[in-house]
Amino acid sequence: MQDDQRQRKPAMLNGLRQRCPNCGEGRLFTSYLKVAPACNVCGQSFAQQKADDGPAYFTILVMCHIAGFMLHFMIVYSDMGPMATALMISAVVLAGSLLMLPRIKGIMIGWQWADRLHGF
Repeated sequence: MQDDQRQRKPAMLNGLRQRCPNCGEGRLFTSYLKVAPACNVCGQSFAQQKADDGPAYFTILVMCHIAGFMLHFMIVYSDMGPMATALMISAVVLAGSLLMLPRIKGIMIGWQWADRLHGF
């Protein structure tokens, strides 16, 4: 066990906010999903991060559950036609996925940083 223990929850919350897991101030991304090479405030390098397909997997997992519940409730409690139902669910899933993906990626990078994974 190392002396300087990193707290997982604050690091993951900073990642959710798309901020540096170390200081919570610097930006984690330079664009929508492109991870910054390092924090512009504390200098923490992000080159070691290996989020890979994890954020996409978790985003799909959550959004498919939301789409399934929406489909059920719209068929049972709504008189909307199939096309309107499909368009409504598609719009919600698309918007939700675009909002969730960078946040989930930030959470995963925060988790990797806190647990010193992949050389962090």
